[in-house]
Amino acid sequence: MTLDRILLGVLFVTLSLLVLIIAYRKLLAYLGKGQPVSEDYCTLYSLEEDPAKGEIEIYFTSEVKKKVVLELLDHEGGVLQVIKEGEFASGGHIVRFETGNLANGSYGYQLRTENQKTFKRFRIQNE
Repeated sequence: MTLDRILLGVLFVTLSLLVLIIAYRKLLAYLGKGQPVSEDYCTLYSLEEDPAKGEIEIYFTSEVKKKVVLELLDHEGGVLQVIKEGEFASGGHIVRFETGNLANGSYGYQLRTENQKTFKRFRIQNE
């Protein structure tokens, strides 16, 4: 083998790798189209204490100003009451809710916006 053939082989392998990398990136960009934009959605977090008792703190974040409805759910997912409803600025928010008047058991809380509905389950064990 001559030096010319070795260099030609190395160049061919390098060019092939570059074409594969470019094609892979194009494929990823194509498959990523139509994905939901994360800033359009709120993130709802689980409670720090489970089982909960007394006053609970429901924490959620939003990257943009949004109208949000927080609801208390029964163990079957039915809405028991609206905890808080309103427009929230971007950032993190804590909504406090007193569970003292609720019976011990399984519940949930739900966050709704115009394009999202998400919920978390928790238990109440008041003394």
